[in-house]
Amino acid sequence: MIAWLVALMLAQSPCSNDSAAMAAAADRSAMFDLQGATKRLAAEMKACPEIAVAYWYVHGLIAAREAYRFGGSPESLEPVKQAMAELQSRVSAVPAAEIAQVVLQAASSAAQSEREEMGLLLEHALSLEGNARSAGLPGAPIVSASEVAGDFWLQVHRFEDARRAYTAAAERVGATRRVALGLARTASRLNDLPVACEQYRALVSTWPKAGGEPPELTEARAFIGRAECRTASRK
Repeated sequence: MIAWLVALMLAQSPCSNDSAAMAAAADRSAMFDLQGATKRLAAEMKACPEIAVAYWYVHGLIAAREAYRFGGSPESLEPVKQAMAELQSRVSAVPAAEIAQVVLQAASSAAQSEREEMGLLLEHALSLEGNARSAGLPGAPIVSASEVAGDFWLQVHRFEDARRAYTAAAERVGATRRVALGLARTASRLNDLPVACEQYRALVSTWPKAGGEPPELTEARAFIGRAECRTASRK
């Protein structure tokens, strides 16, 4: 479904011949494989500005998550700053680049655990994405701002905010696997075991047979194997 929507979005763009790369990257992202998504985009990014925007955005998300491990030090955030600069240079050609850039600003704040600044930047990114979608334009490529908003709140241990963000994302972009995983994780941390079991089950039940076994799927299988989930299922 995600791949089909991306292909449709690009069907009337100057990059229509490269829509397969975007669709493949979206599929990798839906399997929680952002590294694989960047590899697919990198092969085509010189030919198409939309693909370049998607590449630098996803590259920046990966780099920001890695920077969090180092407390968001200036050195660790250099790849994120580079990605933001690349996006800024493409804003005039690809409007979605502005949304992606603001999301990466929020990602940088998340890496430094600057929660209040992160929240303000997310509000701005979500507003930009909402306006774009209302106008029939794409939002942030590959991973929507709505989805990563939940990821960032979860990352900085604001679990109620994360749950609200994922719930809003489900309304905006649908019950994606990333949303299911986020809702499961936040419910687990809030000791809401019935919801955690339900959402982990949803993730497992929608996983394609040829989708591989990433850590996120292993996590879900282990959780629903707990006695609490088996009891809830019987009830």
